[in-house]
Amino acid sequence: MNKKIIMPDPDNSWFRISRDLLREAGVEINGKRATDIQVKDNRFYKRVLQQGSLGLGESYMDGWWDCESLDGFMTLLLQADLESAVRGNLKDLVRVAGARLLNPQSKKRAWIVGKEHYDLGNDLFSLMLDPWMQYSCAYWKDAADLCTAQQNKLKLICEKLQLKKGMTLLDIGCGWGGLAAFAAENYGVKVTGITISAEQQKLARTRCEGLDVEILLQDYRDLDRQFDRIVSVGMFEHVGPKNYATYFSVVERNLKPDGLFLLHTIGSNKTDLNVDPWINKYIFPNGCLPSIAQIATASEPWLVVEDLHNFGADYDRTLMAWNARFQATWPQIEDNYSERFKRMFTYYLNACAGAFRARHIQLWQLVLSRGVSGGLRVPR
Repeated sequence: MNKKIIMPDPDNSWFRISRDLLREAGVEINGKRATDIQVKDNRFYKRVLQQGSLGLGESYMDGWWDCESLDGFMTLLLQADLESAVRGNLKDLVRVAGARLLNPQSKKRAWIVGKEHYDLGNDLFSLMLDPWMQYSCAYWKDAADLCTAQQNKLKLICEKLQLKKGMTLLDIGCGWGGLAAFAAENYGVKVTGITISAEQQKLARTRCEGLDVEILLQDYRDLDRQFDRIVSVGMFEHVGPKNYATYFSVVERNLKPDGLFLLHTIGSNKTDLNVDPWINKYIFPNGCLPSIAQIATASEPWLVVEDLHNFGADYDRTLMAWNARFQATWPQIEDNYSERFKRMFTYYLNACAGAFRARHIQLWQLVLSRGVSGGLRVPR
């Protein structure tokens, strides 16, 4: 993968177009700044211009280019909106059309992301994440390290839900059971967690052993029980627009009349179906980021939005902390993965950090109810 920098042919039209586009973002090819890219294969220019985001990510995985500050480079690209300049190829149009016609998050297909991403290996995630294994945005208010920031997030969620001893809590998409264990230990609630990842269920059950917690391998659409509180952290991104109405009807069906629901989700600034093709192929198959408009429309028949909290800027810091831990712990797990996987995961963490830094995407926590008499006072 450690190829030498290749000098471009100045007469090559693919190179000239790429150079001019990158200069609009303040990036030089083979430049000296940390955010400049070092190109090691001259096929890079044609590939990226033809394939857009997918070509950019795959060519990085293949070692065709490098960048000292990959996160900074991605921030500059998004701020300059270069994505629009190289998007619109036939494959992207077919993919978007398919998303409009089909249901990529159907009950059958919903299990794909569990098998392809969350089942990658508990060795990877246990080393990269905090002790609670929170694979979602931390809350960095009054925090200087990842562990504290994630504990802050867990506490914030529990306080927003006003958890009290003896309550029942449903955790839709419970991950490795960190929130379930935290809520049961610190607030005395009975927790039911559901996940579509067999690896997550296995570790979550071990983590929650001895606590009033059950972890089920189950699709959210099959739920039919009453709970005092419902929470969903980092799962709504996998629901898909064709299922948003169903999702909120399931929440309403399972929430007691005076219950509260907290939704923690990454969100898009715009309502569209333009899922990043590289992320869709390599990281989160069949994912789609919701907009505020989509959430509002889907929840409107069932629930009242009591509070909306945006701390998307904190995801930049979270992802960079994950990246630092991933790089530091790579020697412990490298025998289980390939060098190409390392470049893929590095690209994923840094590219996402750049997207949040550019405020291209957001992180929202919404608290919903059927209408709390006198209103709801929500902590920050």
